[in-house]
Amino acid sequence: MHGIMTNSRTWIHVAPAIADHGYRVVAVDLRGHGASCHADTYTPAALAADLIETLPSTPDLAIGHSLGSAALLLASPQLRCARTIHCDPAWLSRPRDLSALRAAKHATWRELRAAHPRWRDDDVTAEHQALATWDPASVAALRYLPGLPGAPAAPSLILLADPSERIPPAEAVTLRSRGWHTRTVDGAGHTVHRDDPVGFLRGLRGWL
Repeated sequence: MHGIMTNSRTWIHVAPAIADHGYRVVAVDLRGHGASCHADTYTPAALAADLIETLPSTPDLAIGHSLGSAALLLASPQLRCARTIHCDPAWLSRPRDLSALRAAKHATWRELRAAHPRWRDDDVTAEHQALATWDPASVAALRYLPGLPGAPAAPSLILLADPSERIPPAEAVTLRSRGWHTRTVDGAGHTVHRDDPVGFLRGLRGWL
């Protein structure tokens, strides 16, 4: 499950390596993104309902990034995931300029390249193309984030950026006390799997 503004192509450089472990990899387009339709309602709960309706139940492993992780958090009990991985999850509300986020729809390729210096050029191109189909109204979902969860519904790993603005150190300690596993990918920004695909996959060792 991808984060806001992008689509299923965000996983293009890590999905083959995950498939090499014997998985059939299914990458979704959340509502308002990619090939999925735009909608009147954008909340993590609505995104979770879409996942429950469309994905096969009891997946061996489910991975969510950012807003996609918030949707996965809410959907995983009903999906009955065997294991989940949450990549720098957007669970906690924080001050955000939603108007500025909506304006990002019109970012140029060069602006995206400057904002993401560690991405490959094809990732920048894929993100630029993703913005064309992205519904900026979906930023409303960031008003309804689920907050810090209790115990995980299944064995779960939180893979964090370095440093993570989404899960600060004190909250990471709390999550570990509740049964969550945490790892950090040194030097990676919020989109860990695009900033450092090798580090991302290394962080999943023992979970694939």
